Amino acid sequence: MVFFNVGLSQEDCQLGVGGQDDQVIMEVFQLNDNQKDKLKSWSAELKVRNDILKDRAKHLLKRHEGSSPEVLMTFSKQYKDILDSMKQNALMMDRRLLSTLNAKQYNLYLELCSQLTLRPMYVDRSVDEK
Repeated sequence: MVFFNVGLSQEDCQLGVGGQDDQVIMEVFQLNDNQKDKLKSWSAELKVRNDILKDRAKHLLKRHEGSSPEVLMTFSKQYKDILDSMKQNALMMDRRLLSTLNAKQYNLYLELCSQLTLRPMYVDRSVDEK
């Protein structure tokens, strides 16, 4: 599957909502119209959230050009925090979509994660965002 993040250690089995593979997600999991609408909405939300963070990162980079090593250490922490926030946004959108999957779709997700030796993200699927 092209939309899962693959690594050597057991990482979270991410869907990649908001990435380049939303169409693949729709096809593989055979999403219904409601799920497709939510996927599109959450993808757009992720883009807005991460665009704000990207702008913050660009501002940090520009502001710290040619800074001393001490300042760069502080900057690197701030930059890492921005990247961590972007990752958390992506995981949140994946969890939202996972919460909408029916049992058959979710079992397919678990099977794919197992095949890729990735750690599935468990979500309370009894709660659906309306």
